[in-house]
Amino acid sequence: MEIASAFDTILTDLAGGASILWLSLVGVIVIVWDIFRNNARELPWVAGVSLGIALVYELFKVADPASTVFFSLIQTGGEASFISVTILLSALFSMILSVPYLKGIGRSYGEIYALMLFATSGMVLLGTANNMVTVFVGLETMSIALYILTGIVRSDEGALESALKYFLLGAFSTGFFLYGIALIYGATGTMYFTEMAIGYSVSELQLLFWVGVALFLVGFLFKVGAVPFHMWTPDVYQGAPTPLTGFMATASKAAAFAALVLVLHHGIGTLDIGGADWQLALALVALVTVVFGNLLALTQDNVKRMLAYSSIAHAGYVLIALAAGTSEAYAGAVYYLLIYALMNIGAFGAIALLEWDGKEGRLQTLDSLAGIGFKKPLIGVTMGVFMFSLTGFPPLGGFFGKLAVFAPAVDAGLTWLAIVGVLASVFSGYYYLRVLYVFWMKPAGDGDPAVQSGTFPVPRSSSIILVTCAVLLLGIGFIPGIRDLTLSFFVPGSFVTLP
Repeated sequence: MEIASAFDTILTDLAGGASILWLSLVGVIVIVWDIFRNNARELPWVAGVSLGIALVYELFKVADPASTVFFSLIQTGGEASFISVTILLSALFSMILSVPYLKGIGRSYGEIYALMLFATSGMVLLGTANNMVTVFVGLETMSIALYILTGIVRSDEGALESALKYFLLGAFSTGFFLYGIALIYGATGTMYFTEMAIGYSVSELQLLFWVGVALFLVGFLFKVGAVPFHMWTPDVYQGAPTPLTGFMATASKAAAFAALVLVLHHGIGTLDIGGADWQLALALVALVTVVFGNLLALTQDNVKRMLAYSSIAHAGYVLIALAAGTSEAYAGAVYYLLIYALMNIGAFGAIALLEWDGKEGRLQTLDSLAGIGFKKPLIGVTMGVFMFSLTGFPPLGGFFGKLAVFAPAVDAGLTWLAIVGVLASVFSGYYYLRVLYVFWMKPAGDGDPAVQSGTFPVPRSSSIILVTCAVLLLGIGFIPGIRDLTLSFFVPGSFVTLP
């Protein structure tokens, strides 16, 4: 790596990392702006427009060939831009939903929008990384911002408890993650994904490498909420403000899984020795994650906790694809992340509009919302689309997403794992459809009196997001170009490394 050559590629580097730099710059501007004009009304507009600009920029780059910038530290174009679009779309929709929600609870702080921008820049950096150091920087940038956002309602003891649990367990998992990176570097002599295979083939410390991989995966499995590293998920999701919970459940999970896909596809997955071992390990983690995530979701009375355990189960579905370890499986995982983001942003957004307990939905039960579908039909209908899609009903997006992750597992000889995933999806219909039963079929008199007397205003901006997510889920499966596009990302020879 010659630093002197940086001047020769500076324009290419700035163009490749423009979204990360842009979001970070606007985040700093929002912070300074908030110092001089505390909680100014313009701040969410500035933050939202900056996300929209980055989103449009990455959309134009999706069709570009994949390459690397900044001395191959991050990837750009192709899959990297596609996952950036998923992250930025999740962040933009979450921010739009957050503005009226935060005003309603009296917490419309300007720093929230700056923290969301910093978290999003870290997520994009994580999801486009090509080097272990870049992964760590992106992961910590994202995590630190999310720790603060979780406890942003400082007067609520539940939010503070959730933030503390998230911070302590997150710091603990980071230790595993860093130690794993150190061992991988010690065994291969490189931090770059694409050079791991060469370093491994000449290494005399191959056992050390696999120990490092195990520790590395522990850190990642914590971030995606896989069993048995899921303990933080229900408490954090329940305690955080609901639209911000949706942001954490979608954008951060998409970034973490995208980075894991890159590590497996360009690094660990290219090794001939030990491949069956890591695939079997991921398959077992996927199995317990799918089973326990769905079983624990069954017993939840609080919708946010139910969606938290649901997100654990959906992490298991993505892990089923990663365990297959084929190009089609990686493409299916990336495709599923986009659909998963639309489903959960919509679900958390709908629930956010129905809160009445004054505790960010932490205390209210599902049964308290009996008959709310007739009172708020827009929320009831769109929630139906989200619940059916999460279950995997055709022809909604959730069906095509699960098909994209289960089919490659069958082709890879993991038929037993795919069968478990299908049965778990059928099983999940009980708690997803229970939401619709309470909304539409349970007598309104069985609900809480606060619900019967409440107005539950639905801002126009929130309505647009809910309808947009529902419409996209209704039509995304009939757009074959998206699925074909993800398959093209993993064609051999589609990745070009720049100096």
